[in-house]
Amino acid sequence: RKSANKSNEPLVWQWVDDADPSKIGDKEVRTAYRLNLPKCTSCRKNCQAKPTCLFGLGEAQWLSSPSHLEWENIEQKLEKQIEAEKRKEGELVGLKNLGATCYVNTYLQLWYHNVSFRNALYNLEYKDEDLALQQTLCGQLQLIFGLLESSISKSVDPSHFIKCLGLATDLQQDAQEFSKLFLSLLENTPSLSQVIKEQFCGQYTYVTVCKSCQSVTERPSNFYELDLNVQGHKDLKSCILEFLREEKLVGENQYYCTKCQSKQDALRKIALKKLPETLNLQLLRFVY
Repeated sequence: RKSANKSNEPLVWQWVDDADPSKIGDKEVRTAYRLNLPKCTSCRKNCQAKPTCLFGLGEAQWLSSPSHLEWENIEQKLEKQIEAEKRKEGELVGLKNLGATCYVNTYLQLWYHNVSFRNALYNLEYKDEDLALQQTLCGQLQLIFGLLESSISKSVDPSHFIKCLGLATDLQQDAQEFSKLFLSLLENTPSLSQVIKEQFCGQYTYVTVCKSCQSVTERPSNFYELDLNVQGHKDLKSCILEFLREEKLVGENQYYCTKCQSKQDALRKIALKKLPETLNLQLLRFVY
């Protein structure tokens, strides 16, 4: 059996049969679709005959003015939220993780706590010949450092800095590669070049000794970090000793000696020549 509302459905549209289409206006359309019916005030369930019935959607609370007590509750909740976001005296400021940006946040915190680098960045003055990209990156970095130092909030949102770099927030990148590329970019800024070299750039030499003629060849190289293998080691000292250990070049891996004009057995090692003020040690935790 059809309900009364459904059985009366055709009656609402009977006027269409005799109506002149050119004379159908907004009034007729609103009437046909029941949009002119008064809003419901005391329904126990949604009215099928009234599209304006908002029962169950909280319309009574939306359309009514909140009482004084309700306003006080809202204000108290907001105050608690604001207070929860405030940094307490002596606390450090954190960085929000935007999804997969923890590797960026880690380096931002490390660079911020390097006082020499931080001060050099604060004192950076832009010149007309500086590249716009470098200005933007340095400006965003200045802003983040300033907020990390003096923000009243517990955390800083690095969204603009991440966007400036063109990084995807949902894609995990290699932290070491990010550090190298970003520091090399900042190193092209004249005002920062010297402090970056002093604080982060070291130098070692690849030393090769021919076992036949005892000739020594050296190839210097700059580094921003030392890659240390941790497999089979129990402390940092043993990792560094392995990094500096002599390697025998024999068999198919023989060394071509320019003095002997032939391949010869040789010894090769890395000799540290200059360490930076801040030594970055990368622990190779993954083995393939």
